[in-house]
This record gives sequence, structure tokens and C-alpha cells, in this order.
Amino acid sequence: MPSRSRKSRSYDPEKTRRALVAQAGAVAEAVRGLAPEAFQRRTRVGGWTVRELVAHLARQVEVMPRVLAAEAPAAADLTLTRWARSTASLADRLDADTREAADESPDVADRLARAVAALEAAVAGPLPDRLVRITLGSLTAADFAVTRLVELVVHTDDLADATGLDIPVDRQALAATTRLLADALAEAAPGNSVELRVPPFAAVQCVTGPRHTRGTPPNVVETDPLTWIRMATGRLTWAEALDSARLSASGERADLSGYLPVLG
Repeated sequence: MPSRSRKSRSYDPEKTRRALVAQAGAVAEAVRGLAPEAFQRRTRVGGWTVRELVAHLARQVEVMPRVLAAEAPAAADLTLTRWARSTASLADRLDADTREAADESPDVADRLARAVAALEAAVAGPLPDRLVRITLGSLTAADFAVTRLVELVVHTDDLADATGLDIPVDRQALAATTRLLADALAEAAPGNSVELRVPPFAAVQCVTGPRHTRGTPPNVVETDPLTWIRMATGRLTWAEALDSARLSASGERADLSGYLPVLG
């Protein structure tokens, strides 16, 4: 199998748009049903409370209508995989902005609901064929929508972990997040000696070393999408995933722990 790290994966804009609206709506609905005391619970994200996590989610949703309304840049200089690998550089800024958003929002659930309504209005039709500018650079509106899917899927899981809620995850959103994080790993660790399999959504080759040409590769890592997403974002360590039997790894080069997380 050729390595997918050497080509840019494309995402269907209409499927992305529908998944974005669905996942944003699912999160807003879950937050709407939270008891007041639940907002004070701690999450696994940077010491944030649920209140701060919801404020962060609102900010991540609010940015889509805002960049679509702004003037389009002249050229793209940011790929999806580079976006994923660069988010860690914004960690301190995002933390400060999130805490400020929580402090200035008397009702974070209402802010999220309003953000989702604005998003639905902004993407009521097909995603525009244009570029948008964000802090890390410029990319297509359709690709930026994929980044919003990643934010929503990752933080939906964070919210479920903190509250115990069973929040639905849109299949297309889960697929796009799984694939993008797998591609980011393949870009960070280029090569063909290890195959990462995350059925049913992704399979990429990575890590320098001997390349196989047929049959089962000598180094195989396999896990499920949610476990992969948690490892790729630092929510779950390699050792924890192995110990819980949610991850299988065979071959002398199959330890990918040194390349994780790929998203800050």
C-alpha cells in the first residue's frame, strides 16, 4: 500500500458541511441538558472546568462564520496536516482566550447555542469555494470546516469524559478526524516501515526503515478510531492503550509513542 503521507487527502465539502452542523448541534444539545453544578467539574483538558471547555467549544464554532465573512486572502499557505501539527504552538494563547471567554460569558450554554445557530446560518448552503485566513495561515473554507470537525469531535469526547454524558458523534466527523490525525502522523514520521490501521477509516504507512512490497507488513499498529484520537491528542498514552488491549502493535519498529501526540 502506498503511503498516504505523500499526497493530500481530500474531503467532500458537502459531507463535511453536514457533519459539522450535526456535531455542533449534538454538543449544544448535550450542554443544554447539563445541571448547573456539572459546569464546575474538572476536565482532562489543561485543568479546565466544564464551563471553560464549553466556552472553548463556543469559540471554536464562532470562528467559522467570522472567517467566512472576512476578506479572502490571495493564496493558501496552510495544509490540514500542518494545521494539526501546529496547533500546539497556540496552546498558551488558546488557554488564555478560553478562560477569558468563560469569565465574560454569564451563560456558556447559551453562548454555545448562539454560536451553533450562527454556524447553521453561515453554512446553510454549500461551503463557498474560497480561501479563509486563520491565525496559523490561509486555507480553503472546506478544509477549515474539517478543522472544526476535529475540534468538535475531540472536545465532544472530553465533555463526555467529564460529565458522563453519552454524546453522539457523527460518523463522517469521526472519519474525518481519524484520517486527518493519521495523515498528520505519517507526515511527522515519514516512511514505509510501519502501517497504522484504524479501521474502518484509515490506514497509513510511516517511520523510516525497510519498506515491504507485498503481504502483511512486518510492523503493524492497529486500534479503533476513538482510541487513536485520544492517543493522537495526548488524552491517552501509548502504554495505557496497550495495557487496556485497545491497541495492538507487532514488529520491532511498531512503537509509535515517540511520535505522539500529533495534535496539541
